[in-house]
Amino acid sequence: MRPFELTLAEAAAALEEGSLSPVELTESVLERIGAVEEQLGAYVTVVAGPARHAAARAERERAAGRRRGPLHGIPFALKDVIDAAGLPTTASSRVRSGHLARTDSTVAGRLAEAGAVLVGKTHTHEFAYGLTTPQTRNARDRSRVAGGSSGGSAVAVAAGAATFALGTDTGGSIRVPAALNGVVGLKPTYGLVSRHGVTPLSWSLDHVGPLTRTVRDAALVLAALAGHDPRDPATLRDAPAPGALVPDGDLAGLRIGVPANYYFDRVAPEVETAVRDALTRMSAMGAELVDVEIPLTRYVQATQWGLMVPEATAAHERTLRAVPELYAPDVRVLLEAGELVSAGDYLRAQRARTLMRRAWRDLFERVDLLAAPTVPMTAVPAGQENVTWPDGTTESVADAYVRLCAPANITGLPALSLPVGRAHDGLPVGMQLIGRPLGEATVLRAGHAYETAHGELGGVAGSGD
Repeated sequence: MRPFELTLAEAAAALEEGSLSPVELTESVLERIGAVEEQLGAYVTVVAGPARHAAARAERERAAGRRRGPLHGIPFALKDVIDAAGLPTTASSRVRSGHLARTDSTVAGRLAEAGAVLVGKTHTHEFAYGLTTPQTRNARDRSRVAGGSSGGSAVAVAAGAATFALGTDTGGSIRVPAALNGVVGLKPTYGLVSRHGVTPLSWSLDHVGPLTRTVRDAALVLAALAGHDPRDPATLRDAPAPGALVPDGDLAGLRIGVPANYYFDRVAPEVETAVRDALTRMSAMGAELVDVEIPLTRYVQATQWGLMVPEATAAHERTLRAVPELYAPDVRVLLEAGELVSAGDYLRAQRARTLMRRAWRDLFERVDLLAAPTVPMTAVPAGQENVTWPDGTTESVADAYVRLCAPANITGLPALSLPVGRAHDGLPVGMQLIGRPLGEATVLRAGHAYETAHGELGGVAGSGD
């Protein structure tokens, strides 16, 4: 197995035992980027020189006995809405032409402190405001969308062009591309991970989290990221200690909620079959499956858009007025639409969110986790704008991809997407595990146990090329 094909945990173990060096691992990932980037378009920029210097420094530190932890010497990528000192943060937009970050974001700083090696910045749907990331192609099928808005991060991880990556998630933007590319994506509890130094889309819905090849890897990255940050007033002071986030154990006694409504409505048959098969396996592993009714589902879409659209427009108010022509048409129309949302509508969305949070809190009195499809369909062909369901309903691709992810953003609950199968054409299917607030340990434990017993995809996309 070539170094770029190793999971984070495997690479960390090889580094610890001395069978692999940070320089060798980083060089392998950089070579992999060179081999696949032209076909996939995952990166905005690659920083090969600084990455090699950071890897050499990590190698010297490890040789001297200074081991910073499992991320020490591991190559990673940042979604290009996340600041890294001295590098552009373009948000994949002409609006940000010439922008240069003066300081690290909190998450970039914490990864640097952990000794991780930054290899580049990955493409996002412009300003993270979309679900396809059109600059980037799906790692499993280049004729398909990558998903978004963290599409570049998901594709880089799936293709072996990064050992792990960070993304952001406002309505599914970590979990959607994770599901469509067959990798793991974790949206933590709102406030668990700082967003300081991250270009905002919607302040009350934005989250930062990891994209990895395994659940175990996601836990290792989250442990380095989690914690209070006074520069982000939304971060929580009572976050769990990082050690508590490392998954271990089985599914014995775990109560898993299976939605009787909403999450299996207007879902492709192959997606439903794969997720229900995974639930059957989890039951065989000791979990108790509990049928649950998802509350207030008729308000999900209106609440998500009622919060996100005006908040995004407020964040872009100055540049939208100064240089509207620099925005891509799909993003510009959304930003302009936000100017039409009244204060009353925004307050109604806030009230609806409060009611939804209370109702979901009551739901979790009966179960420990909720399991459901991440997205209702696999990756659509690039350029497809709508999907028509068997009941005659037509839905935009963006609305379809955000529909099953939005509740976890509205409520702020932790949500993990992991691959659980393939459709007939080989495209991956993702299952979503949603937990209680600060329930990352339980979510990760369940995902890790399933993955260990029934891992579906494995391997790096196209690594046999």
